Amino acid sequence: MTSHGPTDRPVRLLLADDHPVVRAGLRAVLDTEADFRVVAEAASAERAVELAATEPVDVVLMDLQFGPGAMHGAEATAAITALADGPRVLVLTTYDTDADILAAVEAGAAGYLLKDAPPEELAAAVRTAAAGQSALAPAIAHRLMDRMRAPAESLSRRELEVLRLVADGLSNQQISKRLFLSQATVKSHLVHVFAKLEVDSRTAAVATARSRGMLPR
Repeated sequence: MTSHGPTDRPVRLLLADDHPVVRAGLRAVLDTEADFRVVAEAASAERAVELAATEPVDVVLMDLQFGPGAMHGAEATAAITALADGPRVLVLTTYDTDADILAAVEAGAAGYLLKDAPPEELAAAVRTAAAGQSALAPAIAHRLMDRMRAPAESLSRRELEVLRLVADGLSNQQISKRLFLSQATVKSHLVHVFAKLEVDSRTAAVATARSRGMLPR
């Protein structure tokens, strides 16, 4: 792809979102910046990965959810950041749960921003990501710092994955198949979840995690 950092040409952007209206709105905002140029759009995470590998792109603005059964934005982020000299990925989403933030950051996202961010904050985050620096929204950075300060109370990414599937109504057997884990491992993760959240049931674990912003409500 390209080298990152300030140059005399515009920052080339790829918009990855399954809603045409959202992409049009983003393009309208970004087009007002003289140093930005939207060069491609993707309606799916899979297409975003294809374009990131073949088009001259500096920064990908990546949503996380692309509909049932579709590749998740975090998976696409991991694939894109694994490319040799690939573009930076800036997650732009409505989701601010621990599970989503951790998945994106661990996948290599250069930044994480919520869709209600002001245009100037979005523009600044794009420039920061293009320069190879971290562009986390203040609220997101605060959440990550809280996790670092109280690791014993924080759920791991795998524990959050298991609990998210519990919230979706899956049994331990179904979770083990979905995550390619043994049922004993799933039970072990749930034991740790119950201990960290100080609860004694699946229902209470889901309710507590939702109240703390770990899972979507």
